[in-house]
Amino acid sequence: MQEQKGILLVGEPMGLYMSQQEGGLDRARTFALAVAGAELNVAIGVSRLGHRVGYLTKLGDDFHGRLIVRLMNQCGISTEFTTRTSERPTGIMFKSLTPNGDPEIYYLRRGSAASTLSPADVADLDMSVYGILHLTGIMPALSESTRAATRLLVRRAREAGLTISFDPNLRPQLWPDRQTMAAFMNEMASQVDLFLPGIAETRELLGDEELAPEEAARRYRELGTRTVIVKCGSRGAYFDTDGARGWGGTFPVEHTVDTVGAGDGFAAGVLTALLEGLDIRAAVTRGNAIGSLQVQARGDNEGMPDREGLAAYLSRNH
Repeated sequence: MQEQKGILLVGEPMGLYMSQQEGGLDRARTFALAVAGAELNVAIGVSRLGHRVGYLTKLGDDFHGRLIVRLMNQCGISTEFTTRTSERPTGIMFKSLTPNGDPEIYYLRRGSAASTLSPADVADLDMSVYGILHLTGIMPALSESTRAATRLLVRRAREAGLTISFDPNLRPQLWPDRQTMAAFMNEMASQVDLFLPGIAETRELLGDEELAPEEAARRYRELGTRTVIVKCGSRGAYFDTDGARGWGGTFPVEHTVDTVGAGDGFAAGVLTALLEGLDIRAAVTRGNAIGSLQVQARGDNEGMPDREGLAAYLSRNH
């Protein structure tokens, strides 16, 4: 039996310092060190569900980089496309402690190792063991060279027959300006197989503050995106693809502990479901399930379930 192909992620993992005191970061006195990064969260979620997963990135030759590689090894994430450099540091992120909702975030990532990713780093990749390439808008936000690398990587993945997934994961503070950000995101949306924006992101990118998820999906389909899934928080997610459109199943959340990682959990659920041959509605439902588990956990990826935990959660709620 032929081995199922895996999922290749591209992004910037960072050292994460989590405040141990409630309130803004200016009130923090002690921090716990962990690892963060949207794409790394997806990779961890994919790996916990038993799928092959690789990670393309550049790290500094420092203790943050060593910590990240050790975690990737522990999680079964391939580091074949992870390189290290002594010339640039690994990025760092600080996160406040909040009793519920969105924490305060602060980055130290300008000039990081990942920001030097260039077309030369992706020109000769052998992606033959992967069936899906998943990117976000974070890596191309870091520099002109990372934008060029992202464009080339999408083109190479297309030529290699991979399904290409893209989550805009908007970080306006990392872009030169909002116009450049929107232009790049919409360009990517027109070229990928699967586009995973949040409803607020579609309104930002399409310049319409009243945009409904159904209309947002329709507009991106007109741009050429094969499948669009618009994430709508507690409402769930709306999907639009060839021959099917609608809403996936939702899951009640009594208490939100930390919203960070919810969209990453959603992506891990959708991508693994599609890799397993599930239909789009079932994939969106799995994504909603993992997203709801993630917001009930402290930390960026602690809520990502293994296969047994996911089955139990689905059984209890459906």
